[in-house]
Amino acid sequence: MGRYQDHHRASLADRESFWRRESTLIDWQRPFDTVLDYSRPPFARWYVGGHTNICHNALDRHLATRRDQAALIYISTETGRERIYSYGELHAEVNRCAAVLRELGVGPGDRVLIYMPMVPEAAIAMLACTRLGAIHSVVFGGFAPASLATRIDDAQPKVLFTAEGGMRGGRTIAYKPLVDEALDLAQHRLSSVVVVDRGLGTGMRLRPGRDLDYATLRARHERAAVPCAWLESSEPSYILYTSGTTGKPKGVQRDTGGYAVALASSMRSIFCVAPGATMFTTSDVGWVVGHSYIVYGPLINGSTTILYEGLPIRPDPGIWWQIVEKYRVCTMFSSPTAIRVLKKQDDAYLKRHDLSSLRYLFLAGEPLDEPTAHWAADNLGVAIVDNYWQTETGWPILSAQPGVEDAPRKFGSPSFPVYGYDVRLLNATSGEEAGVNEKGVLALEPPLPPGCMSTLWRDDRRFVETYFATFPGRQTYSTFDWALKDDDGYYFVLGRTDDVINVAGHRLGTREIEEAVQAHKGIAEVAVVGVADPIKGQSPVAFAVVRDIASLATAASTAQLREEVLKTVDRELGAIGRPSAVHFVTLLPKTRSGKLLRRSIQAMAEGRDPGDLTTIEDPAALEEIRRVLAAPQG
Repeated sequence: MGRYQDHHRASLADRESFWRRESTLIDWQRPFDTVLDYSRPPFARWYVGGHTNICHNALDRHLATRRDQAALIYISTETGRERIYSYGELHAEVNRCAAVLRELGVGPGDRVLIYMPMVPEAAIAMLACTRLGAIHSVVFGGFAPASLATRIDDAQPKVLFTAEGGMRGGRTIAYKPLVDEALDLAQHRLSSVVVVDRGLGTGMRLRPGRDLDYATLRARHERAAVPCAWLESSEPSYILYTSGTTGKPKGVQRDTGGYAVALASSMRSIFCVAPGATMFTTSDVGWVVGHSYIVYGPLINGSTTILYEGLPIRPDPGIWWQIVEKYRVCTMFSSPTAIRVLKKQDDAYLKRHDLSSLRYLFLAGEPLDEPTAHWAADNLGVAIVDNYWQTETGWPILSAQPGVEDAPRKFGSPSFPVYGYDVRLLNATSGEEAGVNEKGVLALEPPLPPGCMSTLWRDDRRFVETYFATFPGRQTYSTFDWALKDDDGYYFVLGRTDDVINVAGHRLGTREIEEAVQAHKGIAEVAVVGVADPIKGQSPVAFAVVRDIASLATAASTAQLREEVLKTVDRELGAIGRPSAVHFVTLLPKTRSGKLLRRSIQAMAEGRDPGDLTTIEDPAALEEIRRVLAAPQG
């Protein structure tokens, strides 16, 4: 692995020279003065003084050579629609959308909140924002009004961009009523709501004076030509909220120049996608993978990207492989959860398609188990590349890097540190380096490389206190994930150190779910833990103390209360946070100082030893946990 090692070593030994070379992968309207300003640790500023624009790099610069090449392929198995946008057509659509937003008063630094299903207008709105120098905040369409309202109040957008509704599994989900409720709950008052009418028949109503039909606005700007706003490299491009243990989401703030360089570099060195080739990423634009590798990364690279609305098994479990065959996909990026779902299907659905174009399947979002990796490798006959990263980093931390050197891979391991990342495994108590095959906290020595978060939106203090104050005596970034490194230097990620649950690659704070459960008036107290799930990786399980024990008098009343609690979570947080089980107890296990023993509860739910319980206040609480876990849920 000499080439990999030399490449990684160079990225740390001489950061400035290394990242100066990588910066040539994008266009700069004004050259930067300084590659890295790290005068205020742990805040890193990359390409200081340089001016660029993400939309220009994703679209405009390709028009001379790729105007007629496919840029965005939209496929919806929910509506049966497919549409291919060339670079020229996508550029024109983005200009129209940018003109609409500009008409509504959006300019550099203004926020636009995007709450959209997987439709082309979602990507178009994101690109339009970056064209204007506005800061977008995409909120996953599965979040409920209360969660959406929290993000509205934090980002304080000028405009909210949404759609009539989305579809999943043939079921229509009306978005507009959710937006209306969120805006009623929010303290912040925005000027306009732009709505894409998809013709789904939801009976959508526009509120006069606030709500505007996108098609009507767009028609006024058919021939719009909106110039790109050239931003200093460190200016924010977007905010993306991620779960925290406090219950309040954290607004991860991304810069402009460093992010564009990191994506351009990773498309070649990690994902091995050539300009003109097709990449199929099966995520949602509401998540960081969707930002980086559905929208921005492939387009900055001059490649073709696929935006897919639908399930991996509908209309049949061969749909993704059909797409790979039809559009000659070379690199696919998905999640272990999705592949585990497909593994359960008849292999005939896969084998009926010509997958000769496919060279790589990248998987991320949660730990990849060896049986799933073996199944994918054996049936697809392509390289399976596990990679590990976070919303906070924006691109991989650990991964094989076949564009640098096609080193051997081990199933179950995301291989090695990516160039630019100074990865350490540290003892959680002492902060000292962990030994070989010894569990430690996966940590990064700053400065973080280009593309990573620059801070938390309007909260520098929380940025430092959350990520850089874990280890005594050192200002090191904590991923809050356990990992170990084997004798050959391969890393294995073992799970979270904090109270965040990884559900099918989506991170949810236990506190968020607990607050949603307690929104039910009948619940006095609750503990939520993440329990191992063979498909999703983890599932949230709730243990709730009821206010009135009489509500559990009969099996019917207990079942009714359980259903009410689940509906409350759907309303407060969204179905994505719905516990897989709700157990009712009379008390929760705590230490004598009042700390909830979540680790012990989780261990019991997974059939493991609950560990040292010498500090428990009332041993009867654990016995009750055992009892409810053994009893079937009605």
